Order: sequence, then C-alpha cells, then structure tokens
Amino acid sequence: MVSTAKDPVLAVLSLSGGNDGLNTVIPRNNGHYRDFRPTIGVPEEQILPINDELGFHPTMAPLMKYWEAGQLAVFVGIGYPTPSYSHFRSMDIWHTCEPEIIGTEGWLGRAAKLMDPTAENVLTSVNFGRGLPRALVMEGVPVASVGNLETYGLLTGIDGEAQRSDALDVFGRMYAPAIGTGSVMDYIHSTGTDALKGADILATAPDKYTSNVEYSGTVVGQYMKNIAQTHLADFGTRILYTTSPYNGFDSHANQAQANAALWTDVSSTVDTFYTDLRDHNASDNVTLFLFTEFGRRVADNGSGTDHGAAGVALAVGEHVKGGVYGVYPSLAPADQEEGGNLKFNLDFRSVYSTFLEDWFGLEAEPIVNGNFERVKFFK
Repeated sequence: MVSTAKDPVLAVLSLSGGNDGLNTVIPRNNGHYRDFRPTIGVPEEQILPINDELGFHPTMAPLMKYWEAGQLAVFVGIGYPTPSYSHFRSMDIWHTCEPEIIGTEGWLGRAAKLMDPTAENVLTSVNFGRGLPRALVMEGVPVASVGNLETYGLLTGIDGEAQRSDALDVFGRMYAPAIGTGSVMDYIHSTGTDALKGADILATAPDKYTSNVEYSGTVVGQYMKNIAQTHLADFGTRILYTTSPYNGFDSHANQAQANAALWTDVSSTVDTFYTDLRDHNASDNVTLFLFTEFGRRVADNGSGTDHGAAGVALAVGEHVKGGVYGVYPSLAPADQEEGGNLKFNLDFRSVYSTFLEDWFGLEAEPIVNGNFERVKFFK
C-alpha cells in the first residue's frame, strides 16, 4: 500500500459512451491507422508524441505536464474477454466485475464496505451526477448522490430532526401498499436518514471553499469542482465519482469535432482539478482514474466510429508511476476481433486490483471476483 500523510482517496471520471481510444492514444507510426481512418485520423503533425510509437490527441496538451512529470499512467488494450458492444451491459461489467452474469454489487461499493464496515461515515462514497452508478452499490453502504452541491439534499427544507423524521415516515407509508413493511421499510427509512445526514454535512462544503482557479462551466468541469470542494472539506470521503454527460463519447458521427471539444474539456478540467488541490496542499493523497465502457471500431464509417472492444484508460496522481501499461493492440486485419475491433490484452480487473491493493490496501480478489495480476503503476 502506498504511504500518504492522509487516507488515500480515489476520484473516478467515467467517460460515458465509449471513448475512441485509437484517437486518444494514437499509434502515430502505424500505417494501418491511416488506412483505416481516412476521414477522422488525426494529422501526424498535430499528434503530441509520448514515445517512439504513440502520441496523444492534440487537445490533451494540458495533460502533457503530468506525463512529463511521470504522474500519468496510460492503459492501452484494456478490456475484458468476450466483449459486449452494448453501452449498458459493458458498463455493468466494468461496474460489477461480472462478465458472465448480471452483477448487483459494485466494486467500489464492496471496497467502501471494507473501509467503513459499520457505515459510520455516510460520506465515505459520494457520487456527483444523476442516479447512482452501479460501481458504488452495496447493501449497507450509504452513498450520497449529488445532482447539485449547492442545493443537494432530500427534504432539506424541513427544519428540525423530529419534523424530518416524521416526513420520512410519511414518505415510507406512501410506498407501503406496494412494497409492504418490515425490512424494506427499514431500508427506505435508513436510506433517507443517511441522505439527510449526508446533505447536512455536504451543504457546508461550498462555504468552506476558496480557490484561485476557475473550472469550466460544463457538467464535467462543475462536477470535478464539486469533487475538489468535497475533498477539501475533509469529510473523510474516500471515493469520489462522476460521469460525463450521458453517451457524450458515443461518436458515430461528427467525431473529429465532437471529440476534440470533449477532450479539450476533460484535459483542461483534469489540470484545473489538480492545480486546485495542489494550491491547497491537498493533492498528495488523491489519484484520479478515467475510463470508458469500450473503445471504438478500428475503421471509421466516414464520419465517426462504431462500438468497439479494447480501449484506453488513464490514471493521474503524484503517487502514480507514469508510463504505458499493456500492449497496444495490433491494427492488422488478421489480428482484429471479429467485426473489426481491437483485441484486449490488459484486463480492467488487473487495474482495479492495483487500485485496491496498492492504493487502498485492501484484498482485491473478493472485490473483483478473481485473482488478476496487478499492473503496479504506483510508486
């Protein structure tokens, strides 16, 4: 386990829709890349070289400082066996580590359960965005899921603990005819109570926060700002999660322009986020992980790319050992998955196992449902 002055924290930015790994980390000297991508291939002179074979998309310039400082890990060929090309199914697999069956428990939910077995802290895990990512789901694990940090909270307009408890009882009775009573009702009341506690605590975060940086006004920018605010408020939060706008990276058409805008936002926001934390001397114990549910097809369709298999993920942080991990998949037609997709060679559960064991100090096998060789991308 990496030693830090404070408890290690993992922030996750999910790139919803299937980010195009081939145009994110580009095999710049590969002739097949030019052959298969006559329309959306990035011009060679615009690519930002990171080694003799690979380079970043030009919009990723704000991340080059982290690469050059050895604080950016790049995972290529990342995926899992028998890939699903469904957004929902593939994301579920990444969330639950269950490629064979439909899982219900999330890998980060299991991790949170081990970090806080009795749920003493209702803010051990916080999600920013609508709904609750399955990665965070685990029975007995409270998760604050925040749509807007400034106005967050269930029933927060009701003053007084007794009044709010009464309101929760009324809320529960509304559902009683449909779901019965007993343990289900207890669960609803417990969840509501945890939400109220979390809301009261989180509501103090913006007032505690001052900064010299300005985040973009996009969804990604504002939720990463919320993550910084929550971390800087010292609530003991260990897992901070957010997702880019739904299926924004699903680039079937107009990919060159759309993805350039998306990565301009993501790259600048990541840089703003770490600059913010460093200005507050609060960056040492935070690692940021960026992933997507699958990559894109090798060949472009004349305007964009269709759903693929192996993709790219990134980890950023002061304890990250920068470099390229995994082997870039072959673009040769004979080496592609059926349908023209890249074959994976780095199982995402190996990366998860590294986060769990080397960052959080937890046993990975019961969380990821198997024994996967760690990638060892921490210093």
